[in-house]
Parts: sequence; structure tokens; C-alpha cells
Amino acid sequence: MTAPDRLKRYREMRDFSKTPEPRGSSAPARSGLSFCVQKHAATRLHYDLRLEWDGVLLSWAVTRGPSPDPSEKRLAVRTEDHPLDYGDFEGTIPKDEYGGGTVMLWDTGQWEPLGDVAEGLDEGKLKFRLQGERMTGGWTLVRMRPKKGETRENWLLIKERDSAASDDLDGLTADFETSVKTGRSMDEIAQGRKPRSKREKPGRGGQTGRRPGYRKPQLATLVDAAPDGDEWWHEIKLDGYRCLASLGKGGPRLYTRNGKDWSDKFAPLCEALAALPCKSALIDGEVMAARIEGSAFSSLQTALSEGGDLVYFAFDLLALDGVDLQREPLTARRAQLERLMADVPKSGALRIPDYVRGHGPDVFAAACKAGAEGIICKRVAAPYSGRRGRDWRKVKCTRRQEFVIAGYAPSDKKGRPFSSLLMGQYEGDRLVYRGRVGTGFKERDFEELTRAFTTRRTPAFDAAPRGAARGAVWLRPNLVAEVEFTELTDDGHIRHGAYQGLRRDKPAREVAMETPESGEAKVLGVRISSPGREVFPSAGLTKLDLAEYYGRVGERMAQIAGRRPLSLVRCPSGLQKECFFQKHPGTTFPNGLPRVAVKESGGTEDYLYATRPEHWVACAQMGAIEFHIWGARNDNLDRPDRLVFDLDPDEGLSWADVRRAAFDTRDRLADLGLASGALVTGGKGVHVWLPLRRTREWDTVKLFAKTFAHVMAEAEPDRFTATMSKAKRKGRIFIDWLRNQRGATAIVPYSARARPGAPVARPVTWEELRSLDAPNGYRLAGVADWFADACPYLGLMDDLQTLDNGTVEKLSRLAG
Repeated sequence: MTAPDRLKRYREMRDFSKTPEPRGSSAPARSGLSFCVQKHAATRLHYDLRLEWDGVLLSWAVTRGPSPDPSEKRLAVRTEDHPLDYGDFEGTIPKDEYGGGTVMLWDTGQWEPLGDVAEGLDEGKLKFRLQGERMTGGWTLVRMRPKKGETRENWLLIKERDSAASDDLDGLTADFETSVKTGRSMDEIAQGRKPRSKREKPGRGGQTGRRPGYRKPQLATLVDAAPDGDEWWHEIKLDGYRCLASLGKGGPRLYTRNGKDWSDKFAPLCEALAALPCKSALIDGEVMAARIEGSAFSSLQTALSEGGDLVYFAFDLLALDGVDLQREPLTARRAQLERLMADVPKSGALRIPDYVRGHGPDVFAAACKAGAEGIICKRVAAPYSGRRGRDWRKVKCTRRQEFVIAGYAPSDKKGRPFSSLLMGQYEGDRLVYRGRVGTGFKERDFEELTRAFTTRRTPAFDAAPRGAARGAVWLRPNLVAEVEFTELTDDGHIRHGAYQGLRRDKPAREVAMETPESGEAKVLGVRISSPGREVFPSAGLTKLDLAEYYGRVGERMAQIAGRRPLSLVRCPSGLQKECFFQKHPGTTFPNGLPRVAVKESGGTEDYLYATRPEHWVACAQMGAIEFHIWGARNDNLDRPDRLVFDLDPDEGLSWADVRRAAFDTRDRLADLGLASGALVTGGKGVHVWLPLRRTREWDTVKLFAKTFAHVMAEAEPDRFTATMSKAKRKGRIFIDWLRNQRGATAIVPYSARARPGAPVARPVTWEELRSLDAPNGYRLAGVADWFADACPYLGLMDDLQTLDNGTVEKLSRLAG
């Protein structure tokens, strides 16, 4: 049969003097095999799948549209073959004509048959691969066995399991609601509005660079109080859809927090983003409704469904003109974002949210008084991290969470399809019942929800109360709703819940109970009580932050300081309360922490020591912030294996003075044939240290250190002193040699310091020391930036040295 003969039925069913549909007299030139999907609002809304083959478009009417979920089988009714030029058709078929209604070109692209097409059509199984703008990957059409008397040819459209598959049942049809050809909605097509500017065209900003790919956004941790101090700034919590805007050649692409391309859903923003003056960029922000009536989230739902104006609040910049900015501090990223958007109208579609630096509790109180949902608190010096962490924190004024819809209670009121929704949240693999929500619904919510419901025979809940199950209609748990409520009951059920809208940007399996950080947490299996307690108030760092830090650096600390007696600085209630130095664990520390018995003048006392990361974490659980170690190991406490000079400056001296003194100390030791390393202490000074073979006892090492310090002081008495006396230290650097005696301690490399800002003692190379601006510049909050570097302390530990007779003689000559 020739192609014209195959179009006979198509032409017989239409009056081309009335319908704008093509007759099919000429076929457009194409390369490869084309396909299209047309959204068709006829008697019943459906999606027409059309595959080019043998000069025509094979056609199926998919009643509920294609689903990306491989477990979902969508009915696809075979219809008459269509002409090839129908693949470009978009418009309105008159009401009284066959197929009367609005037609949108919803997707288009190329298709590849996986097997013989004629054989597949004959046997009732056609496998193929699509390369469209929206439908991609493998698909299968399977013909159903006809029922007796049935004339129509019913098939099932099924998504194959591949990287394009998703468990979001209606993800494709819900995510994409505008034309791939004209950018118009169904209503705009029906009204005959002009096509939108195609988003594929570069914008006025000259965006010709490579468009960045999607990246996971940084998420905030829910806490119960806003941090104070200037190391934080605070923004009003926006109540919309998180959106990453990728700009570059080909036009803007807008992604949800889970990587869905919602460029079509947010199409009104594309033109404004395309005008930004850059070659390429990746911006993080939030899409909101321009007009707020009631709650911001429900206003956004209305704007999206009815074509209202949208606003994009840009609050972070991840990349610009090919340069990755994620490792830059927030302040630097914000400055670049402000420059990029400097010429954007203040009340236009693109905006930058305001922030307040410091005064977190006051900002939170003002936000709640103004009716905001809460605030987001961001650490100003932190890099951008594509995960949830405590560098960004959220504090809520109201109780708002996401819940999974897993059933409903039917309503006996006319026009209302249900009286309440049955909600749940996941705990691991279990869907736990969280109660009912029966208020907050608008008329359009009932319509949207009932269209999206997919019923099932049995409840998806792990267990549902008998009262809730009575008369319930069970649903497939794939819809996520935003709910505002007053509180949760003792058994975890919603009290006075009000529906806010569906969240299409979050998979149901990710919906879990979100509670502020309090109670307990675990780090490396160690229970951390009161994890949200602020240990460093000015830095906004909690007990859990400190425990996680020691969990991360603990292995390296154990390599350096393991099997040495420890002394601790403990601040059980944080820096704002009492802190104290503690040598012996007594009976308060856990029995699992290792101890070593040490002979002292008053008898034998236990000391703690640490050989595993969880040992440091367990000490942090007990309120320990700082760790100090002996200069000898447990197996021979009378033979030191390191020597430390602590360069302690007088108040009036600068960091440059201390740094120069460290290099001079290094050079003096080098003259004696001794290699040394540097440790910035997190305070004012520097430790210059050297590893030793265990050939000398404490008296010899102490005498060497004392003599060396006095030699330095006598050579330059205006710069150095070897005497602890405060009077003799004025304007000088005290070369503290007293740490080199039995029982004396020095700070452990990588230990945090019990000081404002949470500084860290860190070993540095001499090259690094030369460029440092301060001895306390390494902070606990910035561990991700510096801990990946190789450890200079461990490198030097392998170079053991001996205070032999030759070394002592050289020092004696210097002293003489």
C-alpha cells in the first residue's frame, strides 16, 4: 500500500475547508526518523504519539500521557496513520470537527526502532528508543488481546528501565506544560496568542559560552535557634520552588532541586535570564509568584496553573563564564552575583534577596512578627556544598513539612471528591501514617488531585490505625503535599493540618520527618547528647559540629598523637560558660576510652590516650575542645621523641614579628644540623618543633632546649627572651622551652582551640607560613578547604634526629 493510500482514512474523517490540519500533500524534508507527541484536548485530554515510518506517522492516542515509571502501563489506542507534515501541527481544531479541541506540539525529536518495525506491528510488540526534548531512552508498545466485540486496537505504552526512567508517575506531563514549538500553554494556543520568544536563542546578554550542567544544590539543616555573631548572615526563607538556572549557548535551562528540567514550566523567566550580561553562568535561587494572595506557596501553585507572573530570587552564584565559584566564600560569590545583576530592574522578574549580617535571634524574631515562614542562616566564609549541612541552617516560625499522600476518605458532600487526605512519611523503607488533612483545599486543588490519583487495593502504610482505614480509598504513594500544621501529637500525627499544594519537585521516597537538631545524634557510633548546643557562639558551631570535625581529622591526629598521655581543655556548656584544664579522666569518662598509668610525684595516676577517631569524638561528647600531649609515648615516658619551642609574643608585637622569629629559629636549628617544622597554634604564636630518636632522657633534652633559647635571647636581647617573667617579655618574644620536660604538654596538631571563632592548630610548610596572614586563620568551619592537603607534620616525623655529642658541642660553642 502506498503512502497516499494509507492516508485515505485520515482524509475521509476531516473537512479541510474547516480544520487547519494539514492534508498531507507534501512532506517536510527530514533527516532520520522523526517522532512527535501532541497534547490534544479533545472530548478527553490525551497525548498522541506519532512515529514516522514508511512515509506516514504511525499514531497512538495515549489516554493519560506517557509515564517515566517503568512499572506504569499507559493505555495507547492505535488511530489512523497521519501525514508527515502533521508532525509540525499546533492549533485549534473546530469544536464540531473530528478531534475538535486544542492541539499542542508537546515533544519532538528522532526515534530508532529496536528490531523490525513491520514484524513488531504484526506481532504486537514494538521496541524503540526516543531522542526527544522530553521523552528519551527506551520505550515499548505492546498490543493487548482484544475483548469480544472490541473494534479498537488497544496497546500499552511502557517505559524501559534506563537512566531516563523515574518513579515519578506523572513526572513528564506534570513537568512540561508548554509547547516545544512556540512556548505557549494550552490556554494560550486556544486563545490564539502569539508564540513566545524561543528560549533556544541566545539572549541579549551574549550568552555564547558552554552552558553548565545541573549540580546538586546546597540544603539547609533545620535548627531550633538562629546563630548569633558576624560570621553569619540571615535571609528570609522563601516559600517557592528551588531552581538552578543554567545560562549559556542554547538559552537558559531551569532545573528543580532534583535535576528536573522545568524550563517550560518556568518559561516566563527565561527571557529575563537570557538578558544577563555573561557568557555562561549557574545561579541558585527560588521561583516565587509575583503576586502573593494568602500563602506564598499556594500563590505559586495558582500562578503556575493560571499563567500568572513569576519572580526568580537569585541568592547564589556557582559558576560564571567558565569559572567554578563553589570553593569561594559566600561573600565572594554574592559580590559576583550582585555585579552580574547590577542592571536588573529592582521590581522585575529577577531579584536578589536582602540579608542581615549578625544579630540572628533578632532577625528571626522580626521575620516571625512579619508573618514569614522563617529565616535561612548562612556562614559567610563557607564554600558552596552540594549537600545538606550546617553551613546553611533554617529556623522556622511555623510548622510546615512535606507529606506523602497515600489515601483519602470519601466525602458525602456534593462536588467534593474527598473529605480528607491520609498522609505519611518514610522512616527508612517504611511509610508511616501521619494523620489526616481536611482543610486548605481550593476548587482547583480538588481537580488537580483527583486527576493525579492512582488507586490501589491495599494500603501503602506500614500500619494504619483502624479508624483511618475504615472506608478509605488507597492510593499509590507518589504524590507529595506541602502541609502547614500546629503541632504533631505524641503519636506523631498531624494536628490542625492545612493543605498548601502539591510539590512536583521532590520524589515521595525522600519525604521524611524533619526535626530541629536537638536530642541526640551519633558520630562514628558515638552518641552525642545535646548536638545542637552552641559551643562556639560567635561562629555558630555546635557540639555536633565539633564531634564531626574530630571524626574527620581523628585518624590523622591519632597518627601524630596516638599512644601519648592526653590532657584536655573542657567546656561542657560551651565557651560562654566555664572552661577548665583536666589531666586525669577520673570516673566521669567512658570506660571504652584507653588509659595509661603514669608515675607522678604523688603516686600513679591514669591519663587518657587516643588511637582511633572515635576516641577523640568520645572526648568531644564529654565537652572536650582542646587536646594537649606529652613529648613522649606511653611505652617509654622517660625518653622524649620530640622537642618544641613555643614562640609566644608580647601583646604589642605583630604577626610579622612572630613569623620572622619562627624562620630565625628554624635557621639556628639548621646550623646545628637539625631539621624542624612549624605549627600555627590557633592563638598568637607558632610552635617550631623537631622529631627525635629516643636516645636521650628528659634532663638532656630540657637542658638543650633551655640553652638554645638562651643563646637566641643573648644574641638578640631586644627581640627575644628565654625568661617567663612578664616584666622581661615586654616588646619581646618569649621562646618557651619549658614544654620540654616530663609532664609538660603542647597542643595536638589539628586540635580545635577553646577560643572565639573556633581556630585550629595546624601544621604548615615553611612556604605556607611565609604567606599566612595570621596564626589563627585556620578554622574548624573551613576544614573542607585545607584538610585535603598532605600533612607536613607526618612527613617530618619520619626524619628522626639525635641530639648527639656533635650537636651539643655546636650549641656549646654558640653559647660560649
